[in-house]
Amino acid sequence: MTQPPPSPAAPEVRPLDGVLVVALEQAVAAPYCSSRLADAGARVIKVERKDGDFARGYDRAVHGESSYWVWINRGKESVALDLKDADDRALLVRLLARADVFIQNLAPGATERLGIGSATLRERHPRLVTCDISGYGDDGRLCGLKAYDLLVQAESGLVSVSGAPGEWGRIGVSVCDITAGLNALIGIQQALIQRQRTHRGSAVRVSLFGSAAELMSVPYLQTRYGGKAPERVGLAHPSIAPYGAFTCADGRDIVISIQNEREWSAFVRAVLRRPALLDDSRCVGNAARVANRAFVDGVVAEVFGALTAAAVIDRLTDAQTAFGNVNSVHDLIEHPQLRTRPMPVNGRQVEVPASPWTVQWEAAEFPPAPALDAQGAAIRAEFADPGPPDAAPAPGPSTGR
Repeated sequence: MTQPPPSPAAPEVRPLDGVLVVALEQAVAAPYCSSRLADAGARVIKVERKDGDFARGYDRAVHGESSYWVWINRGKESVALDLKDADDRALLVRLLARADVFIQNLAPGATERLGIGSATLRERHPRLVTCDISGYGDDGRLCGLKAYDLLVQAESGLVSVSGAPGEWGRIGVSVCDITAGLNALIGIQQALIQRQRTHRGSAVRVSLFGSAAELMSVPYLQTRYGGKAPERVGLAHPSIAPYGAFTCADGRDIVISIQNEREWSAFVRAVLRRPALLDDSRCVGNAARVANRAFVDGVVAEVFGALTAAAVIDRLTDAQTAFGNVNSVHDLIEHPQLRTRPMPVNGRQVEVPASPWTVQWEAAEFPPAPALDAQGAAIRAEFADPGPPDAAPAPGPSTGR
């Protein structure tokens, strides 16, 4: 595990300094988006229910805090509101009147029932950027369904092309939520740029299903126009061969990838050391290798199985063949390429994976995720109802002027 190179204190100006984001959010997709806006300098006020975002309770792995919570709620302010209460709802309305961005991922129709639907808000506040994150979008037969990551993995077909043959398996991270959050981030940033040009806000709408469907573009196109859906092939690649994991004599698994004929030729000569394969009709061209995957992978498995991982890696390096180890999470923790940032959690420092992008304005450490309603009193005071305007003073006696 490595720390990122030393960086100076974050500069005074970050891209989203001065931008106020109000996030009526829960779980993963919207909090992921708003946390990355906070990283870029936005002030993010997270509106939680009185018992808090339920992601706070997913686990207690990080010094008593949820790993999900620590990951995607850093740098925010928390205010707990009961939106069935008229005064709390009025406070939210005052927050939104001063916001630049409003993000919400409540159940379908919830904000409209509260009188804060995106279209209504943009009519009141023309410069407001609104972002609605839903499960299945705004129309269609399933638009009203609740949606969580695993449900969308299944509904979109992601699980049908993932993992090995046999029992269905979940992709091991919340890929639909994360992708929806990233898509919302892209949309909001584009809308803010558009506002600089037009002086008007706009609507951003993102769905988990649409995000998953876009990830499925290649299987979709292969199936719709090629007539055959990709099979679940474990760590192999359904469209490329050889591309997958092979076990060495000492039990270590190494994943290799051959992308073109130049790489195949070098792999055959330097790694397999079986030059006759270059003229074997079963191996000439990727399409032939995929059609004869059992033969091709069998040859690779035979060669790798007779060598230690160190010897295989020496040959792969000589051939400039792309490869990787099949690592565990513990291996990731110790990985030399892992970048982390320190972050305070309940008075202790933890190491959190750094953002995948590096920018000049990033600080040396992540700010903490807020306790429930930690900034509630301050926010209520800052956004207090000013009351009716003072009545104009009664006119005094005429001076004759």
